[in-house]
Amino acid sequence: MEDSITLTIGKQKNIALIAHDGRKAELIEWCKENSDILEKHNLCGTGTTARMICDKTGLRVKGYNSGPLGGDQQIGAKVVEGGIDFIIFFSDPLTAQPHDPDVKALMRIAQVYDIPMAINKATADFLIKSEYMDKEYNHEVVNFQKNIATRAKNL
Repeated sequence: MEDSITLTIGKQKNIALIAHDGRKAELIEWCKENSDILEKHNLCGTGTTARMICDKTGLRVKGYNSGPLGGDQQIGAKVVEGGIDFIIFFSDPLTAQPHDPDVKALMRIAQVYDIPMAINKATADFLIKSEYMDKEYNHEVVNFQKNIATRAKNL
């Protein structure tokens, strides 16, 4: 059994849109500016952010719970299940967040599953203008089945 497996992010991406309160307006404006690209993909987001993007841009965004009520955890679970390929998260680095451990867990799971995650506008701009937005992308991740089997055998 191989140590890694190849996963494919499809041509049509499943994109999560998240923003802390102090950055929601900036994310909404970014969504407006990039609506021609975003409308080609499946969008979801945490509660209030998803609702505000829908209301102010006309984009269809499936909403989960708000971040402090478990929305970041829901998005992370969807990453693990293969249901999210790409995360845009306009975080607020200057304001303490009560759900900071959830945010760190989401960032960690994006790293584990090797999916793109922008945490600011500049990175989001670079990612959305990437040549990979219009085609499939193959990436290597840990073979979790082998990892589980090895751990179970050794414990």
